[in-house]
Amino acid sequence: VVQSDYLMADETPIRVLTEDKPGATHKGYHWVYYSPVQRLVLFDYQKGRGRDGPIQLLKEYRGALQADGYQAYDAFENKQDVTLLACMAHVRRKFDEALKNDRLRAECALETIQKLYDTERTAREHKIGPEERKALRQQQSVKVLKELHGWLNEHITQVLPKSAIGIAIAYTLNLWPRLVRYLDDGRYEIDNNLIENSIRPVALGRKNYLFAGSHEGAQRAAMMYSLLGTCKINDVEPFDWLSKVLSRIPDQSIQQLEELLPQNLK
Repeated sequence: VVQSDYLMADETPIRVLTEDKPGATHKGYHWVYYSPVQRLVLFDYQKGRGRDGPIQLLKEYRGALQADGYQAYDAFENKQDVTLLACMAHVRRKFDEALKNDRLRAECALETIQKLYDTERTAREHKIGPEERKALRQQQSVKVLKELHGWLNEHITQVLPKSAIGIAIAYTLNLWPRLVRYLDDGRYEIDNNLIENSIRPVALGRKNYLFAGSHEGAQRAAMMYSLLGTCKINDVEPFDWLSKVLSRIPDQSIQQLEELLPQNLK
């Protein structure tokens, strides 16, 4: 996954039984990395939500990294050969949350953002390639983003900083350089919704098994989420894939294990 030059990143909590807290659970995190181009997903379990996890895993990474506004990703802002992208879906949620606070301004922002998504839908429906999508964005999205940026700068001084609408505007302006970088490459997405789709099974799992029995168990769960999540992304039936893997493992060279990944064995 980290050999890709375009990754999406996100994190989601998991409760873990631990000897450090008898009778209680520890709040660990699955850090998730998704490669839209390679169609791979990696779950990496960490005991916390600090920046050490992604910094260690991505220490050799070179390419674009797309994430929300969580501060742990700020460590990559000035990292050589890493380009940070933000997520427009998180911006849209901020303004959606501000509807009760300032409906007029929130609706204005949401309507402008929807124009950006209309362009993305057009590209998706016509199944155009990266270069054509980049050209379409240059033709349609650039002017919309300029309109949105001007509106944000105008209204930031007219709202209370701690109000929902003030928070939404400030959040968007703070991430603005990262938000517009998706224009630079037609492979980049406008948001990281694809990775959130990969995280949904974890939320379902939390309701069923409630917690992992240990930190080691949480790491093993991360391994299974990685493999089965990659199966799902590539439309591979998991049981069929696992059956093939088990039949080939005894004779498989350790230098060629990647041949057994779901998208390769398909």
